[in-house]
Amino acid sequence: MITIYVDSDACPIKDEVMRVARRHKLKVIFVANTRMRLPPEWDAQLVVVDDQLDAADNWIVEHVSKEDVVITDDIPLADRSIKAGARVIEHRGRILSEDNIGSILATRNLMQELRSTGEVTGGPAPFQRKDRSNFLQELEKLLQQINHST
Repeated sequence: MITIYVDSDACPIKDEVMRVARRHKLKVIFVANTRMRLPPEWDAQLVVVDDQLDAADNWIVEHVSKEDVVITDDIPLADRSIKAGARVIEHRGRILSEDNIGSILATRNLMQELRSTGEVTGGPAPFQRKDRSNFLQELEKLLQQINHST
C-alpha cells in the first residue's frame, strides 16, 4: 500500500493532500519538527521529530519505501527520497525524478551560492490558487501512474 509522507513544516497543501489521500484510501504521515493540530477526520499520522537539522528529512528517508510518495520542496530531501525509490512531488506540483533531480539540485546549489554572496535576493513567488490546482492535478496523475505500474 502506498504511503504519502509530507514534509510538513511550512507545507501549504495539507488539505489538498488529505482530499486526494481519502479518495485513494491511502495512509498519510505528516512529519514535522513541531507539534501541529491535525483534524481528527483526516485520520492521518503525525510524527514530531526533534528540532535538529534535517531530523524530519532523516526520519522520512529512513521510513519511505519504493512507490511511496514524498511531498516536499526540500531539494536535498527529494534527492534522498528518489534514491530510496520514492516518488516525489513539490507543493506546486512539479514531479521530481531521477531524470531531473541532478539539474534541479545543481541549480538549487548555485542559487544558494548566489544568495550567500548577495548577488541574488528574494525567494520563490507567493503560493497561489493555481499552484494548489496544479498540485492536485499532478498528485492525482502520479498516484494513477503508481497504481498502473504495480
